[in-house]
Amino acid sequence: MTTTPLAARDAKAWWRVPQRHVPVLATLALLLVMYGIGVSQYTAFSNIQVIFNILIDNGFLLIVAVGMTFVILTGGIDLSVGSVVAMTAMVSASLLRSGLPPALVLVIALLIGPTLGFAMGCVIHFFDIQPFIVTLAGMFFARGLCTWISASSIPITDGFWTSMAQERIRIGENFVSVSVLITLVVVLVAAFVLAYTRLGRNVYAIGGNPQSALLMGLPVGRTKIAVYTISGLCSAIGGIVLSFYTLSGAPLIAVGMELDVIAAVVIGGTLLTGGSGYVFGTVLGVLVLGVIQTLITFDGSLNSWWTKIVIGALLFAFILLQRLVVLRKK
Repeated sequence: MTTTPLAARDAKAWWRVPQRHVPVLATLALLLVMYGIGVSQYTAFSNIQVIFNILIDNGFLLIVAVGMTFVILTGGIDLSVGSVVAMTAMVSASLLRSGLPPALVLVIALLIGPTLGFAMGCVIHFFDIQPFIVTLAGMFFARGLCTWISASSIPITDGFWTSMAQERIRIGENFVSVSVLITLVVVLVAAFVLAYTRLGRNVYAIGGNPQSALLMGLPVGRTKIAVYTISGLCSAIGGIVLSFYTLSGAPLIAVGMELDVIAAVVIGGTLLTGGSGYVFGTVLGVLVLGVIQTLITFDGSLNSWWTKIVIGALLFAFILLQRLVVLRKK
C-alpha cells in the first residue's frame, strides 16, 4: 500500500474550492464571460460608466435582494417585497404632496416596511404558517393599499427629493448617483451582519437545520421574525431609492419585482433550502441581470422579453447546480 506524501496532498488541496463557494464562483465566471462578450461586440461597453449605469438602474433591486438574502438563508421566502416597495413610494409621494416635511416623510416611509415584515414574521412563527402564504397575503395587502392611496401616479416635486434624484457624484470623468452610495452602505452593513454577528450565525444555523438549531438553544423564532423585519426594512429603503429614481409613486410600480429579486438571489448562489449563500453572491446576481438587460439594449434588435427568457434559463441552470452541490455534500 502506498501513501501520498504530505507535500503532494497539500499541492492537490490548495486549488480545491469549498462546495459552498461553487455557485458564487459560477456566477462570477458567468458575469465575466457576459461582460467579455459585451466588450468584444460593442466598443462602448468597455466604458466604466456602463457599469455605473447598471448600479444606478438596479440599486433599488439590489437593496431589496439583500433583504431577501436574509430570508432565503433561513429557508423562507418573502413575496411581499415588490408591493412594499410600491407602497413606500406611494406613501412618500402622497405625504410629500400633502406638504409634510421630507425628514418626517422619510421616517414614516422607513417604518412601513419593517412594521409589515415584523407582523408577517410573528404570524409565521407563532401560528406556524408557511411563509409563502403569509407573505402572499402581505403582498396583496400592500398592493391594495397602493391603489387605495391613489389609482394613478403621484408626481414628486419636493426640493429634497428632486435634489437627491439629480445629484451626481463624480468619479473622474464618470459619475454615480446618491442611490448607489445608499446601496453600497446597505450591502456592506448586511455583509458585516451575516459574517460577524450572532444574528448572522443564527441565520445560517437555522437555514442549515432548524430542528438542530432549536435543540442547540438558538433563538429560532426571534431570528425568523428578525429576518422578515430586515427584509421589510430593505424593501422600504428600496422604495425610497426607487422614488428618487422615478420621482413619482404609482400603484402598479414594481409589479413582479419579487420574482426578479428571488432570481437574483438564487443566481447569486444562495440555496433556496437555506443555510448557504453570501451577500456578495447576491450583488453578482443583480449585476448578471443588469448586464443581460444592457446587452439586449446595446443590441437593439431584440425584444425586452428576451431578458426574461435568459433569466429563466439561468435560473433553471443555477437551481440544477445547487441541487448537484447538495447531492455531492450528501
